[in-house]
Amino acid sequence: MNHRHRKVLHALFSHPVSANIDPKAVQAVFEELGAEIAHTGAGRVGVKLNGHAHAFHDSRHSLSKDEVVAIRNFLAEAGVDPEAYPA
Repeated sequence: MNHRHRKVLHALFSHPVSANIDPKAVQAVFEELGAEIAHTGAGRVGVKLNGHAHAFHDSRHSLSKDEVVAIRNFLAEAGVDPEAYPA
């Protein structure tokens, strides 16, 4: 995982919750982690990672804090630990 992806991953898990994360960067992190990504229509993106699936809003703007928390929870459920990828 390159430095840019690690930086985004750590931003997703940072406290306080960041509301300035680019959704395209998050999708790149998902792909780097080996996730399957599908645009499901109706403005949603389906993500499957380590046996877990979730659909997120397909945004063109920075993610809201609620979306960041939802992504953080999804990654934690899928067993992704940001500490395994040192910044």
